[in-house]
Amino acid sequence: MDDFLSGLGDGALLALPWIFEFWALPHQLPPAGAWKSWVIMGGRGAGKTRAGAEWVRAQVEGARPADPGRANRVALVGETFDQVRDVMIFGESGILACSPPDRRPEWEAGRRRLVWPNGATAQAFSAHEPEALRGPQFDAAWADELAKWKKAEETWDMLQFALRLGDHPQQVITTTPRNVGVLKAIVHNPSTVITHAPTEANRAYLAASFLEEVRGRYAGTRLGRQELDGVLLDDVEGALWSTAALEAARVEAAPALDRIVVAVDPAVTAGAGSDECGIIVAGVVSTGPAQDWRAYVLEDCTARGRPTDWARAAIAAMEKWGAERLVAEVNQGGDLVESVLRQIDPLVPFKALRAARGKAARAEPVAALYEQGRVKHLRAGRLGALEDQLCRMTVQGYQGRGSPDRADALVWALTELIIEPSLQWRRPQVRGL
Repeated sequence: MDDFLSGLGDGALLALPWIFEFWALPHQLPPAGAWKSWVIMGGRGAGKTRAGAEWVRAQVEGARPADPGRANRVALVGETFDQVRDVMIFGESGILACSPPDRRPEWEAGRRRLVWPNGATAQAFSAHEPEALRGPQFDAAWADELAKWKKAEETWDMLQFALRLGDHPQQVITTTPRNVGVLKAIVHNPSTVITHAPTEANRAYLAASFLEEVRGRYAGTRLGRQELDGVLLDDVEGALWSTAALEAARVEAAPALDRIVVAVDPAVTAGAGSDECGIIVAGVVSTGPAQDWRAYVLEDCTARGRPTDWARAAIAAMEKWGAERLVAEVNQGGDLVESVLRQIDPLVPFKALRAARGKAARAEPVAALYEQGRVKHLRAGRLGALEDQLCRMTVQGYQGRGSPDRADALVWALTELIIEPSLQWRRPQVRGL
């Protein structure tokens, strides 16, 4: 780097801070091709706003300050007008901060627009007022935090009708993902391209204390996967679990537990492309009658690989948490499941479980425990992927890809800890004469 910089002249050195392609992260650069919409989906602080602002610059600026660019009329759309002004235009990563002095646009507050030295303009719009987009026309647009818009569908539709100037009008969408219909529709449109990055990708520009705090609080949770990893999570219609319910079940620590088990849903196949073997650790506070017991999901230790690999992972989880029993479904593997486990630990306390009902039927009573507030998720348990599967489990079955191995293991764990004891409690006791 020193050799490169020493070889630059004074003019090049002065221009270097404004050449975004030199500094940009991969997810901040537009993909090649004739796309219509570019979605930059990332975690909080991943550099989405800077990418949007720099893309607008690239559209409107020409080779010299007075030369025309590819776009002449741009729409800037945010959740509110204040957010467009304070974040997209005047923010630390906004358009004005990114623009070199000789190309910096002027803000006309009365007309709510930016005007560049070459005559290009960018008009500010609020997603609370979709009708304001009826009439104007544009050849480029930047939509920020679309997943937060209150009138997202109406505003998006009006923007599409307005984006009709030039040979190939384009738009960029910068957003932290949320499970909203309009964003999912845009993502699945064939003319859309997507770049993605977690918060960590931009760590060089973020406070270390911020990263430490959010990692400790949200890493491994479903909310963390959305807000930090920038993953678009999908709550399936009719799902037995919801993101809101799972977030409400989150706890920092579990109390003293009366019983802990490790539940295993063995993979049918082995190898790099095999299904995962679901391994879930859970415990219970069994004070009082069984209908009052409370369960705590402690950790997701799911593994992929050969049978001996998941067997070692399951037994290691038992040792870590002091579990008293390992339970596993044996419908697929039969005696082989127990045999593999005993290869690793001949004395492992093992209980074989056989499914008499389908996955959805087994999951329903467990989902009811969550509705009753009787199941909690340990925040540090790396449960995000498990929660993704739970939010795709419906009464009609699993609506995701592959097999819900983690969710199945959870169901077995809570069936062993609460469902079966509750059934035993309710059964009438036959007294001898």
